[in-house]
Amino acid sequence: MVSPKGSQPASAERRLQDLGIVLPNAPHPLGAYVEAVQSGSLFFLSGMLPVKDGKLQFVGRRGKELDESAGRDALRTATLNALSAAKAHVGSLDRVTRVVSVKVYLATDGDFYNQPIVADAASELLRDVFGEDKMSVRSVLGVTALPLGAPVMLEVTFEVENKEGGS
Repeated sequence: MVSPKGSQPASAERRLQDLGIVLPNAPHPLGAYVEAVQSGSLFFLSGMLPVKDGKLQFVGRRGKELDESAGRDALRTATLNALSAAKAHVGSLDRVTRVVSVKVYLATDGDFYNQPIVADAASELLRDVFGEDKMSVRSVLGVTALPLGAPVMLEVTFEVENKEGGS
């Protein structure tokens, strides 16, 4: 994606606009923890759930209560929450210089083996917002249960430029 200025790549904030994405309100911790910590240029997000206005939007496990499509939708919601939390903490998504790591936890039942297809929902959205050159490494884990009965949980680590301008 190229900005109207010519050959400059579009910024993350501009890409959100171009994609028609309006970020939800940043989520708040549902327990005794903080949702974000920055150490140097690394910015870590706690496990993001598919919540909206403090309420879980999806409940269940892939392969039992939810199908692959619902799993992708739940993960997209969690990813939007991650973007919103990052923006709330660092001020602008344009400060993100790289998506370093994505960890996707999927509550699954029995013989569900399409975890990578569900996890692609997060990777694809992050790619669309930050660009192909900032794609991350990724781990995908199938688990028996997640907090509050959530079907997905997402952890993201970003590299951000320092406020002074360097990375």
